[in-house]
Amino acid sequence: MAATERLVIIGGDAAGMSAASQARRMKGPDELEIVAFERGHFSSFSACGIPYWVSGDVGERDELIARTPQEHRKRAIDLRMRTEVTEIDVTGSRVHTRDVETGADSWTGYDKLVIATGARPIRPPLPGIDAPGVHGVQTLDDGQALLDTLARTEGRRAVVIGAGYIGVEMAEALLKHGYEVTIVNRSEQPMATLDPDMGRLVHEALSSMGITTVSGTAVTGIATGDDGRVRAVTTDDAEYPADVVVLGIGVEPETTLARAAGLPLGRHGGLLTDLAMRVRGHGNIWAGGDCVEVLDLVSGRERHIALGTHANKHGQIIGANAGGGYGTFPGVVGTAVSKVCELEIARTGLREKDARAVGLRYVTATIESTSRAGYFPGAAPMTVKMLAERRTGRLLGVQIVGREGAGKRVDIAAVALTAGMTVEQMTALDLGYAPPFSPVWDPVLVAARKATAAVRKAGM
Repeated sequence: MAATERLVIIGGDAAGMSAASQARRMKGPDELEIVAFERGHFSSFSACGIPYWVSGDVGERDELIARTPQEHRKRAIDLRMRTEVTEIDVTGSRVHTRDVETGADSWTGYDKLVIATGARPIRPPLPGIDAPGVHGVQTLDDGQALLDTLARTEGRRAVVIGAGYIGVEMAEALLKHGYEVTIVNRSEQPMATLDPDMGRLVHEALSSMGITTVSGTAVTGIATGDDGRVRAVTTDDAEYPADVVVLGIGVEPETTLARAAGLPLGRHGGLLTDLAMRVRGHGNIWAGGDCVEVLDLVSGRERHIALGTHANKHGQIIGANAGGGYGTFPGVVGTAVSKVCELEIARTGLREKDARAVGLRYVTATIESTSRAGYFPGAAPMTVKMLAERRTGRLLGVQIVGREGAGKRVDIAAVALTAGMTVEQMTALDLGYAPPFSPVWDPVLVAARKATAAVRKAGM
């Protein structure tokens, strides 16, 4: 009888536990022992849902937990919570761990290893960044700490540093708690994942909601009061009073262990893998989730995208491969969607600066339309911007800013990008139509028609 193999997993969230669950489906405990280490208090939780829990849209913290440690253990997955991996010994095929509560340490050998260490919030080394009242929002513990601060803080002034997805979502959450909200943002406009002209629409909408957005300004420090708590966010030329500060600057791959172990990293600091999510050059090590870089199918370059959708897919593929099956992850087109109050923000593919960076010549088309037939009650405005390759007409990217019904239309473009469609081909897409759902020409198709005309004009 063959000896039982051991699969060790570092990280107990989306990628790690999806891999564990899929590997367990492939092989039983007599064939494959699965040991997973998680340094936090929770497993398999939705980090993307934290802003909505903080805002009150999601009532209870536990609603964000997909599967508890106890549920994983019932499926013969040895999930060890509050246990931090401190070293990966690639040569010896083992990991060193430390019990967070007791400090006890030990080595655990592996036949196969999965690295799913996620991402860490960017926390610049600014004066006062660690003062009470300054919060990052990455884990359920972070969310609870922020809620506790909001409950005991008498003042009602909040500053959000950064205007990306987390920044604008947390601005809404703070607004719902009755705070006067200011966003301080280093980029030219909010949502740097959009082109500046589309980001300007977000800026205008935030202003209409009562959120002050200061763009093109770098934070220089966090000022504190006599009690040591935060009292303001400072820039080169201004000071913004704050009783609470939330960091929404973004995240970066958590690859400290991987770097120390000599594993290959990309230009964004994420682990590099092959199509099977195996770490390049290492036949028995896989990696997935927010700690890896993935292939952008439009630009042909690796990029870092921290999203739960990708993490779960990575985990499924890793688990299948580690369990003796087969699966691949071909890449992404960079689709993301968010909202702040009634405003929906979506993008997929390349921005103008992304296209320029890889040497693509392009045309753009921007249109204004509505989510439903204009005469139908509840029709809401939206703006759609489309990029197409100048000579071929290949779709390169789409950005959408609008009200209800705008955001998920980006999925049409995501499918078209994945299929390598031209904007002219898109104009013939057989999309569903009825006045409660769309104008007779869907806004995405209107943009495709305008982009097609721009491609033809550029070729003359």
